[in-house]
Amino acid sequence: MTRERLDQILSGFASARVAVLGDFFLDKYLEIDPALTETSLETGLEARQVVAVRCQPGGAGNVAANLRALGVGEVICVGFTGDDGDGFELTRALRAIGAHIEHLIPRPDRRTPTYCKPILWLPGGQVQELERLDTKNRTTIPPALESEIIASIRALAPEVTAVMVQDQVQEAECGVVTSGMREALAELMQVYPSLVGLVDSRTRLGLFRGMMPKCNDQEACCAVHPETPQHRGPEAIPCAAALSARVGAPVFLTMGSAGMAVVSPERAQRVPTIRVEGPLDIVGAGDSAASGIVSALCAGAALDEAAVIGNIVSSVTIQQVGTTGTANQRQLRQRFIEHEDVWRNLPQPEGLLPSDRE
Repeated sequence: MTRERLDQILSGFASARVAVLGDFFLDKYLEIDPALTETSLETGLEARQVVAVRCQPGGAGNVAANLRALGVGEVICVGFTGDDGDGFELTRALRAIGAHIEHLIPRPDRRTPTYCKPILWLPGGQVQELERLDTKNRTTIPPALESEIIASIRALAPEVTAVMVQDQVQEAECGVVTSGMREALAELMQVYPSLVGLVDSRTRLGLFRGMMPKCNDQEACCAVHPETPQHRGPEAIPCAAALSARVGAPVFLTMGSAGMAVVSPERAQRVPTIRVEGPLDIVGAGDSAASGIVSALCAGAALDEAAVIGNIVSSVTIQQVGTTGTANQRQLRQRFIEHEDVWRNLPQPEGLLPSDRE
């Protein structure tokens, strides 16, 4: 990829319309100053003192935040929140980044999924994240709510450039992406073949059809051989090939320091990344990579070009410590210029034999 080609792709981000479907979480950061710690008179335990609270979109909301930071023209959130204080904070945060929330349904019978993240500020500006407190819905989604969300994505499909699916909740049928939703998505990908469809799911990637999975090595292996040891890095490419054959779409396989691979049943193309120095925070790196990939595909990029942009975006966001970071086009372009030689001549695709697939 050249600098001129990168600029051509970036110029197309503003015209993209992306529907983000999935589990919208609130990331609630509690910033703690250890110098102010008190002792509770009632229990004798430490009483940590929160000096600041930061509320950011998490889960599918972090995908929306990354898309907007990259300059995607319209981002439409599809899912639900609880009719509660965390839901208020989440929708306020989504409005602040310019995301559309008309299809984010408030429900009095559901809780807003929340990751509460206590952050301890240490001397020298270092931070330490303490044990996370999670709030999730652990009962199955009401059928009427499931039907309403399916109706929303069906109505949006002919109007958007891409559908991004974030299947964050691991408890089956308790989040937005139910078995009924997967059937509806598979149907939409057949009806609208030009629609860019990408899915990120921690435990159910092998159940989707027609959508491109974005996964790491562990997720690819778990999708095709969950009962046996997982492969690491490029060793997971055959697993990604088997996953690609199963879902009927290319796989974007992230491999940490080994970069990314675009994998089909017949071939794999490795796309390198760069070594990033300093304190790192990989929380949300997969969301930022996926957002870069989809933004690029919406702008007419080839699969390998989209992988390059996904790698660059995540290389920027992992340097943002103590937050689920985002990257903008200026940062993306600057990082590319700094390491242009890495991405100018990409490796040629490698052929895969059927016996290579796990």
